[in-house]
This record gives sequence, C-alpha cells and structure tokens, in this order.
Amino acid sequence: MLQSLHVKNFAIIEESEVNFREHLNIMTGETGAGKSILIDSVNAAIGAKVSKDIIRQGASFALVELTFDNLSDTVVSALAAREIYPEEGMLVLSRKIMESGKSVCKINGETVTAAILKETAGYLIDIHGQQEHHSLLQKASHLKFLDRFAKEQLGTLPGRLEEAYKEWKAVKDELEHAVVEEGERNREVSFLSFAVEEIETARLRTGEDTELEEEYKILSNSRQIAEAVSSCLRLTKEAEDSNAEELISRAQRYISKVAEYDSELRNMETLLSSVQEMISEFNAQADDYISDLEDSGARFFEVEQRLNVVNQLKGKYGDSIEAVLSYKEECEKKLEKYNNYEVYLENLRKNYKKTEDVCLKLCGQISAIRKECAEKLTTAMRNALVDLNFSDVKFEMPFEQLEQFTARGYDSCEFMISLNTGEQMKPLTKVASGGELSRIMLAMKSVMADQDEIPTLIFDEIDTGISGRTAQKVSEKMAQIGASHQILCITHLAQIAAMADSHFLIEKSVQDGRTSTAIRELAQEETYTELARMLGGAEITAAVVGNAKEMKQLADKVKQY
Repeated sequence: MLQSLHVKNFAIIEESEVNFREHLNIMTGETGAGKSILIDSVNAAIGAKVSKDIIRQGASFALVELTFDNLSDTVVSALAAREIYPEEGMLVLSRKIMESGKSVCKINGETVTAAILKETAGYLIDIHGQQEHHSLLQKASHLKFLDRFAKEQLGTLPGRLEEAYKEWKAVKDELEHAVVEEGERNREVSFLSFAVEEIETARLRTGEDTELEEEYKILSNSRQIAEAVSSCLRLTKEAEDSNAEELISRAQRYISKVAEYDSELRNMETLLSSVQEMISEFNAQADDYISDLEDSGARFFEVEQRLNVVNQLKGKYGDSIEAVLSYKEECEKKLEKYNNYEVYLENLRKNYKKTEDVCLKLCGQISAIRKECAEKLTTAMRNALVDLNFSDVKFEMPFEQLEQFTARGYDSCEFMISLNTGEQMKPLTKVASGGELSRIMLAMKSVMADQDEIPTLIFDEIDTGISGRTAQKVSEKMAQIGASHQILCITHLAQIAAMADSHFLIEKSVQDGRTSTAIRELAQEETYTELARMLGGAEITAAVVGNAKEMKQLADKVKQY
C-alpha cells in the first residue's frame, strides 16, 4: 500500500509529507485548498506528463516521492520479472522536475526512465478521475474492461494471439508483395543477377575498406613522410661526430669509467646502454621504412584502384562492406524465390492459411471465455449498481463478430444499460449523465477489485452529481472496496467523508506573503468539526456537530472490517 507521500516545491505546496493508512483514507478541504494539486503530484510521481510551470515560484525544482510497503507476493513477483526489487519490504518511487523541463525518475534511489517508473507504478496504484469516466464512453474501452475482468481465465491466450497475429500479418504482407507479373519478375531477376555477380567479382573482405583507406592515407603522403623520417635519421645516425647514437655512446663510456664506485652510477650506465640500443633499433627501422616508401609507387596505384572499386560498390549497394555483402545475400534469397517462383508462391499461400487458422482458433477460444465471463461481469455489475441506488437497472454486453480478426481477436462488444423501468437497453455511451457515470465507474471498480491485484486505488471527483441517499450508497460501496484495498478519496460530501478510517484535511494558508497548501490527519474530535463544516457550511452549531457525530457512528457500524 501507499505508506507515505512527500511533496516539495510543487505548485503551491512548499513541502508536505503525509502518512496514509489501510482501508479508506478520505481527504477533504475548502474549495480552492489545493485538493486537485495533491492528485496532480501523485500523477507526476508515477510518470504522467507535467510542465516545468508546476515548480513553485522561486524554487529550482519540484520533487514528489511515493513510498510503498506491505507489498503482496503477486506484486513482488510481477516487479521481480522486471528486475525491480523492494528494499526491506519497501519501494520508493520519486520524480524530480527541473527548471529546464527535464525530470529525473528513480526507484529506490536508482535512476530509471519515465516509462519504467510508469510501468512499475501500474502494479502499485490506480488513479480514477474524470479521464476514466470518459473511458466508459468509448466503446473500444469496454472490451478492455472485460479482458481485465477475465484475465485469469484468459491466461496466456491474448499473448499467444498477439504473437500469432504478428506472424500472420508478416506472411500476409509478404504474399501481397510476392505476386509479380512475369515481365517485371524477369527484369528483377536480371537486375539481381547483375548485382550478385558484380559483388562476387569484387571478392570483398570485411574490414578491407578501412585497411585500404589507412594505407592510401600513408601512400598519398609518402613524400612528406619520407622527408620527416630522413630528417630524423640525419640527427640520429648520419651527422658526423654529432649524431645521437655516437653522442650517447660517448656518454656511456664516461659513466662506465666510474660505475664501479656507486650502484646509482651503474643504473645510469644501464639506462644509457638501453637508450643506445633503442636509437640503433630506431635507425634500422627508419631505414627499412624509407626503403619501403621508395618502392611504393606501384602499390599506390593498386590501392587507389581497389579503393575505387570498393567505394563504387558501397555507393550502389550500401554504406559499408558489411552492408554490401548483406545486400548480396538478400539478392540471392530473392533470386532463389524467383527461380522457384511457383513453389515459393504455393508454400507462401499454405503458410498464410496455416497462420490464419492458428489465429482463428485462438480467437474462438478467447471469444468463448469472454462470453462466459461477460455474463458474470454483467451480473456482478447489476448487483453493484443496485447497491448504488439504481433500483431497476439492466446491464448487458452483447457480442458481434468482426469481419476480420485483429491482434485482440474478432469480438466487438459494448456495454448496454437501462436505468429505469420500461426503458429499452441503450449503449452506455448514450445514456448516462455525469453523476450516473461516476456511480457506474465505481460499480465497475468494485467488481474489478476482486480481480485486481493493484493494492492502492485513488478516487478523485467520485461524488460528481450525487447527493442524499445516493451519496450514502456510494460511501458504503467505497467502504466495501476498502475492506480489501487501500483507498484514497477526495470528496466534497459528508456522507462519504464520514465513512473514513483515516480522515485528512487539506488546508491553504498565507505566510510571509506566500500561499501554501498542506495536508494533515485529523484526530477524532477534529473529524466531527470537519464533517460539521461539510454539513452546515460557514456556521457550525452544536446541533450540526451532533449530526456529524451521529453520521460518523452510523458509518462505523456499516463497515465489516
């Protein structure tokens, strides 16, 4: 679960840290106190896009840290598969947003990409807000909800279908490009044969171009090199009575006369001897080098001609010898296909049919499981919606088969709903209002909770468009989900806030001319005052406080944990 949230320099939050608890954590506060900023900070910490403008004025960075503990074995196993391991049972996700707009993401102090941070967070936390409301209004999302509900029954089938689809698509694309008219095929064979023969004739060797370029550089600068080496030889060998070898020899003779008196002198004599040998070796090597350069005229012509051949082939078939040779292999494969064209085409058609049959079989297996699970999902949804004060609701998910299967199968399905007695079933996208949509999504979350291993759920604006009895039903459903999950919920309604196991107040204050938002957990008496504020508005009377206490006591009786 989410153990703590630490926020620094984020919008109007200067620095705040809060420790959350199990079950239902409720957050309330005056309008404009910064409740949405808190959710934005969590979103930023789990990899959502964020602007550098979010950095608090006067600060050079913004930082958000999420600390998770009590991770389930399922979550730990899923993270281990991606080589992410908790330390002492804890996992810390952090993101630092810089003034430049760049950000640094870390998991347990180790820098990771934003994609890895987001993927990791997906196992730990699920934020439900208005964007998810909109997903219910998209028919394409309905199948995703079903597959999530049926993931245990589906097992590896979706992954196998995805791989089979890729193979079928590759064969399909190859087949579409393989059908070539005879005249065009003959022209292609002629071109391919010429290319193969030209490359084979050149007898290219990997790395040869680099070697030739290096040798060409030496040979094309042979005159300058010869002059430089000859100048060295004049200094080290050819000058009478003053060349380096003779001078070092003299120095060695002087030292040798006194070397027997001191070990350090003997070391100096040894060094001089080594220097003399090195100069002698240099002179011999320089003589040979100059001799080779003098005989390099014919070799220069050979290298130049060979380099021209190599560069021409690279210009036509690839930017390196490796690429040219690879192109030759591709040409040979195409020639083999064209030389046995009818056999190749027949094998390709058989492979197309084979891969198509595999896909269709998997599609059928997936569809059968989906339809079975769709009945369970719709039944569970009807029950959950009744719990949320939809007294006479109908909820179904009819199926149609697509003309062409996709990587997800051949099913097309959509949530259909009737909210009132006597009304016909209509697509969910055309029926629900804002408040109804919030309850439907909450029902979906409650149904999914038993299938979902994500330990922490965050609800923002779950109370949109509801009040009275419906609000009470929503609070009871929240408590039901909170029995098996950690819930963080921002609400404006006292009925929902009263159900809190832990109640947090978000407050805005002004100090030294700067506005700041902070969050703190309320003690029991303080929760009564906050509930009374939510019930009674500006004037909090004893009667309103009494109502708040009674509401809290009734809510505590509802919870089963």
